Amino acid sequence: MNPCVFIIFSLLYLHLELSFANQLVINKCSNNERDALLHFKSHLQDSNDSDPLPTWRADKHDCCTWEGVTCNNQTGRVTKLDLSGYNLEGEISHSLANLSYLNNLYLSGNSFNGTIPTFIGSMTQLRYLDLSDNDFEGIIPRSVSSLTKLRALRLNLNNLNGTIPRSIGLLTELRYLDLSYNSLYGTIPPEFGNLTNLEILVVSYAGRCRVENLDWLSHLFHMEILYMDGISLASQNHWVNVVLSIPKLFTLSLKECELSKVMYPYSSFLNSSSSLISLVLGNNNLTSSMYHWMFPLTSNKLQYLCLSDNMLDGIPKYLGNLSSLENLILDNNSAMIEFPVFLNNLSDEIRTLKNLFYLDISNNGILDTVHQDFWDMWPSQLRYLNLSSNSISGKVPDLSSAFDNNSVIDLSSNNFYGPISNVSSTVASLNLSRNKFYGGISFLCQIVHGFLQFLDLSDNFLSGQLPDCLWHFKELKVLNLGDNNLSGRLPPSIGSLMELKVLDLHKNDLDGELPLSLKNCTSLNSLILQGNNFSGNVPIWIGENLLRLYVLILRSNIFFGTIPLQLCQLSNIRILDLSMNNLHGTIPSCLNNLTSMIQQKAHSNSILRFSLVGGLHDNIYDKYVDHALIQWQGYEREFFNNLRFLRMIDLSSNNLTGQIPYEVTNLYELVSLNLSKNALLGEIPQNIGELKKLLTLDLSRNHLSGEMPLSMSSMTFLNDLDVSYNSLSGRIPSSTQLQSFEPSRYDGNAGLCGPPLSRKCLGDEESEPTSVNGKSSGDGEEVDELLGWFYIGGASGFATGFWIACGALLLNRRGRHAFFHFYDSFKDWVYVKVVVFIAYLQKKKKKK
Repeated sequence: MNPCVFIIFSLLYLHLELSFANQLVINKCSNNERDALLHFKSHLQDSNDSDPLPTWRADKHDCCTWEGVTCNNQTGRVTKLDLSGYNLEGEISHSLANLSYLNNLYLSGNSFNGTIPTFIGSMTQLRYLDLSDNDFEGIIPRSVSSLTKLRALRLNLNNLNGTIPRSIGLLTELRYLDLSYNSLYGTIPPEFGNLTNLEILVVSYAGRCRVENLDWLSHLFHMEILYMDGISLASQNHWVNVVLSIPKLFTLSLKECELSKVMYPYSSFLNSSSSLISLVLGNNNLTSSMYHWMFPLTSNKLQYLCLSDNMLDGIPKYLGNLSSLENLILDNNSAMIEFPVFLNNLSDEIRTLKNLFYLDISNNGILDTVHQDFWDMWPSQLRYLNLSSNSISGKVPDLSSAFDNNSVIDLSSNNFYGPISNVSSTVASLNLSRNKFYGGISFLCQIVHGFLQFLDLSDNFLSGQLPDCLWHFKELKVLNLGDNNLSGRLPPSIGSLMELKVLDLHKNDLDGELPLSLKNCTSLNSLILQGNNFSGNVPIWIGENLLRLYVLILRSNIFFGTIPLQLCQLSNIRILDLSMNNLHGTIPSCLNNLTSMIQQKAHSNSILRFSLVGGLHDNIYDKYVDHALIQWQGYEREFFNNLRFLRMIDLSSNNLTGQIPYEVTNLYELVSLNLSKNALLGEIPQNIGELKKLLTLDLSRNHLSGEMPLSMSSMTFLNDLDVSYNSLSGRIPSSTQLQSFEPSRYDGNAGLCGPPLSRKCLGDEESEPTSVNGKSSGDGEEVDELLGWFYIGGASGFATGFWIACGALLLNRRGRHAFFHFYDSFKDWVYVKVVVFIAYLQKKKKKK
């Protein structure tokens, strides 16, 4: 045989043999490891009450094929367990210790509870350990249960041993450790200093934790990233020295660490320079005196600096020397400063900041006028500029050249004035709201490249018509032109905004019918048009095409005709306001198809994200568009970031007739219902008390008749009620709420009687005079004795139940949570029953 052919066949044979052998190994799973995983699963339950980890079954012998499990291809041993975000609940089973080859354990984003088990220190092969975003917490010592004669117990959790197990210090192979966002307490164990291979440590908001001695940190020579947000460093003198002793550290975040309480942040003996690229010291109540100790932490390597949410009244000149600085965040500092002073400190060297593209100095109380020099000083194109929520005035120049692609400009809530000139076509987000801009908005036609996603020009003095060039904005998601002086009809090109989620045009002088092209905007979540002169019928295509709507506000326009039945198809609707129009006809009985008002479910479509690259990080800036002016309890109020929690229907001030459909009582999540100032007939639906979450109910100024339903006595959350000026009759039901309203809320109903009205109901008798001792004659003593026994029995029962409950609740976390949930719903019921019982006894006493 030819030697070459022999060699080729030999190699092929060897390859096939190895492949076959590897395949045999891959399909195997250690019985011990499979049993360990099944035992681990047995301690878990899914937060959605379904089978947790359904692929983990005893009849599937190869655990390497189970979801979240990774094995070594050659040995078949389990090396990685990734169950992040699986909605798992329960405690971590000790069986995990049998996975002796495990080097990656990711359990973040679940609801694991109890303590972090100490056996975790025996898993010495671990290199990556992530237990973040769970419910890990401490436990009250078992010895408490032996204190049978305990009258009072007060535990200072800060004096108990820490609940981060010291055994974690045995995991000397760890490169990554994340314990953030839990409910731990106590100290960070000094044994962490044994983790000499650690590169990333994240303990942000791990709970009520503190550091008693930070020296352990200086042993972590390989540390590159350190997040300790929310961990108290109040007693850590010379912490700056410790940070500087870590040679590879390039990211440090110490938000909410009580740094203002540190007496001596560093000693005068500093023998190393900072390697930091990112430094975050926000929300520490720091004043400008901190700049002297921040100086050693800054160098020309620094790219990201965040000092937000402090008490700074300026910035030091040495920041101008940081030639690598790209992100400077100073928002939400409390002291008032003059803008020229700020600029002088930032600009004797700002032209050397060649890489700066992110500047946030919002909400700093900055006064004075910004001049042209400010806009001309930037050495490079900006990607993010935020001057919002100050008191800056001046004209804004041409904004078409100083900004990079997908840039963000926020000048909102200031005193800028004048016409809006050119805006760069590269801008992705432009917020000029709450200023004093005037003139037209024809500049929009110059933005032709379609990068714009967010445009807010609301609360200015802009006038004229909307230009018919909106087809340029293929990516636009938010358009807010509310509270201006805009007029005319909506242009047909508005239908080109296919990605639009929010259209807010409130309080302008717009008129005419809504253009048919608007039905193409099928991504709309919010359509807010109140306070204009729109006319015509309420379009049926709103209910047929705009199925994602959760806010529809057409209040205070000139719409006429009937309420289209198609609106009942808006299953996501949460705010439906058609008030103050000229609508007639009946209220549709199909309102019980509005499932978002029946079922409580999350809604995330209101969140828009703009992603900007900042140095080494991807910074995500959430733009919440849950914002609208809502007619609430007689006043127009501005709601921010909480519309998703409202469920309201307002059909008031129209010409609606007929009865209130009983289907309305199926809208169990309804918070506000306003049907006032119509011509409604008939009785209030008997089951209206099923709307137990109602805070506001206004049925005033209609033609309703009959009695107020007894079920209304169970509406315990009601804090605003008006049934005045109808034809109601009979006794006002007794409850904790209905008697608390002003009598004027029942005016204009000649047949109504009983508290809080002074008009007595038929059969009510005057009170019998009582003796000096407060007892009536005859059998009244029997009632007083019954009352006495009632109070004695109630008090003794309360005392007994209280101490039994306290003893159990101190030792049982789940029981504690269940109890207080039960208590919230039970307390109102008990109160009502007690009040009714006492009223019965008193009434009986009066009769005798």
